Amino acid sequence: MFDYEFQNPEFLWLLCLLPVLGFWYYWRRKDSHPEIRFPEASFLAQSKFNRGALLYALPWVLRIFSIALLIVAMARPRNTEENNRSRSSEGIDIVMALDVSPSMLAQDLKPNRLEATKKVSTEFIDGRPNDRIGLVVYAAESMTQMPLTSDHALLKNSLNDLRYGFLANGTAIGMGLATTINRLKDSKAQSKVAILLTDGENNAGEIEPLSAADWAKEFNIRVYTIGVGTNGMAKTPVAQDGRGGFYYERVPVKIDEELLKEIADRTGGKYFRATDNKKLDAIYKEIDSLEKTKLKEIRFYTYEEKFGLFALSALGLFLLEILLRYTLLKSFV
Repeated sequence: MFDYEFQNPEFLWLLCLLPVLGFWYYWRRKDSHPEIRFPEASFLAQSKFNRGALLYALPWVLRIFSIALLIVAMARPRNTEENNRSRSSEGIDIVMALDVSPSMLAQDLKPNRLEATKKVSTEFIDGRPNDRIGLVVYAAESMTQMPLTSDHALLKNSLNDLRYGFLANGTAIGMGLATTINRLKDSKAQSKVAILLTDGENNAGEIEPLSAADWAKEFNIRVYTIGVGTNGMAKTPVAQDGRGGFYYERVPVKIDEELLKEIADRTGGKYFRATDNKKLDAIYKEIDSLEKTKLKEIRFYTYEEKFGLFALSALGLFLLEILLRYTLLKSFV
């Protein structure tokens, strides 16, 4: 089958008239020629089929095919070849602010909160190839682990290298959010988004979380907040042993959900609670769906018109019909 597209496809409906034309020819022939004329009677005797009728019909078959080709030519068939394309996007700049305090080693998420967060964050990054993404980490203080970048391989390596213990113990939500805002405030992106994840309450830092939220609103930064931890008790590190590990005890999970909800509300974001791995994964998928990047694609094509080929073929069949009708088949038609 030819791979053509048609500029005037409405003309192809005329092909439906060809069977009607064939039936009209049949009835016209039946009414006007009740008997088929042959040059010799012996011709019929030697034939196993009515060759005279076929020879009589041949010019009409050629005419119908020529009409069909003419109709296709009128529909303007052409070949299309894509030469080039350019893509642009209304980018979204995203900074993920992750709590890396020792409580993130609690084992209510598997294998622990920090590793579960790193896993779903990596999948989130993979799902957003057109966005710049940065990484901020915080405990009692905060720092930029990776500024906004389109180099997602480098970003994922930095994320996978995260460990507890390189920042002072505590949870400075306000400091983490302030550092995140500082990375986003000068962005020229159409949309600026912060994802703030914590498993505790604000108990450190010099910046109040709600003051940071007002600052985010001023710079049109939307903040999604995530509280990580089961409801009730969780196996949590409470002290270090002499070999670099931890002693674990079941302690109450305390997340300041009211604060996280208020931060999200003030900035036009949304608060989520992740009590297990599946819910954490679902949260990142929902954020991904809420913050879709708009892509604009421009494609360039070259076209090769084919109507001339069909028109010439139609003319050739028509001339062949005339030639046969008035020469070789003159005695049959």
